Amino acid sequence: MTEEYLVEGCINKNINAQRELYERYAKKMLSVCVRYMCDEDEARDTMHDGFIKLFDKIGKFEEKGSLEGWIHKLFVNTCLEKLRKLKKMSYQSINNDNIELQIVENVVSDVDNQLSANDLMNCIKELPVPFRSVFNLYAIEGYSHEEISKILGIASSTSRANYFKARILLQEKIKSIYK
Repeated sequence: MTEEYLVEGCINKNINAQRELYERYAKKMLSVCVRYMCDEDEARDTMHDGFIKLFDKIGKFEEKGSLEGWIHKLFVNTCLEKLRKLKKMSYQSINNDNIELQIVENVVSDVDNQLSANDLMNCIKELPVPFRSVFNLYAIEGYSHEEISKILGIASSTSRANYFKARILLQEKIKSIYK
């Protein structure tokens, strides 16, 4: 089925189109949910919520970008909304907007060759929710700190500070794995 047919079918509540859309994107969207929620059961619940929201809002999809990109953004927002409801997102702000954060780049050189994607994802899962959310949005999703500040309702300096702290914590976790 083409994307146009899937979208049109889902708008018309066609069960076959909905099933096809689900089967096409469920695995990718579960990985998005796991990245934010960490707990497998919570991620599956969030994915379920995301598909309900997707089928409800599919009529708002404008073919300006890819369907997959639109779905991905919807699922990221679903995860962030759920984290807010669970009250797991409290950010530490800093008073001066002009603080330049120097990112520490002294990770052990051998780690680059030994670290698997699975090890890295496990380290990211262990980050506190506010740090993990900003890290995912910035480093993985590609949002700017200004965009993150609008999405999360925090100052851009808070986004930068939380990203900085997430990087430091990740470096420490990675170093402890390879000691």
